[in-house]
Amino acid sequence: MNSTIELLHSHRSIRKFTDQQVDQSVIETLISSGQAAATSSFIQACTVIQVSDVLKRESLAQMAGNQKYVAEAPVFLVFCADMHRHKIACQIHDADMQSGFTEQFLTASIDSSLFAQNLVVAAESLGLGGCYIGGLRNDIAGVSDLLDLPELVYPVFGLCLGYPDQNPEIKPRLPINQVLKQDSYSSDQDDIAVLQQYDEQVRAYYQSRTGGTKNQGWTEQISTMLQKEARPHMLEFLKKKGFLLK
Repeated sequence: MNSTIELLHSHRSIRKFTDQQVDQSVIETLISSGQAAATSSFIQACTVIQVSDVLKRESLAQMAGNQKYVAEAPVFLVFCADMHRHKIACQIHDADMQSGFTEQFLTASIDSSLFAQNLVVAAESLGLGGCYIGGLRNDIAGVSDLLDLPELVYPVFGLCLGYPDQNPEIKPRLPINQVLKQDSYSSDQDDIAVLQQYDEQVRAYYQSRTGGTKNQGWTEQISTMLQKEARPHMLEFLKKKGFLLK
């Protein structure tokens, strides 16, 4: 493996940071690294909001499910899928923007995710660590209001960034033969056998990480999670923002 692949394989979520501040010039370099990611049809549908205001940070931490590191991290970024500037582009040319298409929602969301992943890899290459915060979607309307997001903009997730003050183990991923299939999808029976083996690997990871207090495999974790509603408020919110109308 080369150094790039080794860096990618060493990714961990970092939730505890040192007091060392991150220079704004570094943040801007990370943003430009995010911009270098692929973008569908040159649409560039991602806007990043750097939140430094202490009170806003505390509010975001609460909205995200009382995740205190949202307030404590040296840097907190919110990645937004943004089709609003495209509306402005159409207005500049007196053109009627056809918005609300599911495809536009997908491309803006994918653009934002690619942007963020480029940024995180660049950050880790500089010795920084981070943790994505999908919990912002717990109160997505509140986050939108707090950040003054206009129509056709929604917060996809947040990101804590800083210099790591912890060294967690790397969480084991699914086996390659579960995610790389040849020519067609495999049978459920084949998948079950592989997943049961993976369960034991994940169980051992949790036992080590928690000092024996967590004894759970991956399929058990997923089956528990997917018996619950998954933020059912999202569809109504996105429609109000002008997404997923057709």
